[in-house]
Amino acid sequence: MKKYIPNFLTCCNLASGCVAAVLALAGNYDGALLGIVLSAVFDFLDGTAARLLDAHSPIGKDLDSLADDVSFGFAPAAVVFSWLQELQGGLLPYVAFLLAVFSALRLAKFNIDTRQKSSFIGLPVPANALFWAALAADGRALFGGLPAGCEAWVVVALVVAFSYLMVSELPMFSLKFKSLAWRDNAVPYVFLLGCAVLVGCFGVCGAAFSIVWYIVLSAALACRNRRSAARG
Repeated sequence: MKKYIPNFLTCCNLASGCVAAVLALAGNYDGALLGIVLSAVFDFLDGTAARLLDAHSPIGKDLDSLADDVSFGFAPAAVVFSWLQELQGGLLPYVAFLLAVFSALRLAKFNIDTRQKSSFIGLPVPANALFWAALAADGRALFGGLPAGCEAWVVVALVVAFSYLMVSELPMFSLKFKSLAWRDNAVPYVFLLGCAVLVGCFGVCGAAFSIVWYIVLSAALACRNRRSAARG
């Protein structure tokens, strides 16, 4: 039975993502955030269970990608679609589904990219989903000071930017710890400290800021490594 446990957890990820999408389309952003966070927990557990039980399988790999595109692609797209519908009708809200499309592209690239064993190339889809879910649940007031009609276009610009980031060649660090030593994990520790400060200062919206912090820190590290390589 142990070989079915990871796939069961992946199905829980998928189910949570479906619920999150339904809640998002109903305008329940807090519920959508909870569903996406639950999906992320199940996504972590299924990989952990597969490694501990040595229960890797081809169907598990494909099922995981399909579940992730629903939970971390379609669900955040539904969040943004509902948000844009509140701001402006017509066809503009449908731009939100770029997030689902580029999440699928990101996942397909990840499955065949041998460079992403210990780090990432491009923004991981769970990070993208958390950004949008947290921003919609607790950060919409940030856009309130913009001129009338501009809020929707700022959201659209962010959709385009995050869609690009998911398929970009930007190296991004992983939070996988091989030990607890500071020397071996300075970057993750600095990142997590920054996240704690952001969430402590801004609450739920701090989770969205933490994803921006992750992007900025990854970009800074990539620039430093590029300069080091050029000097070498």
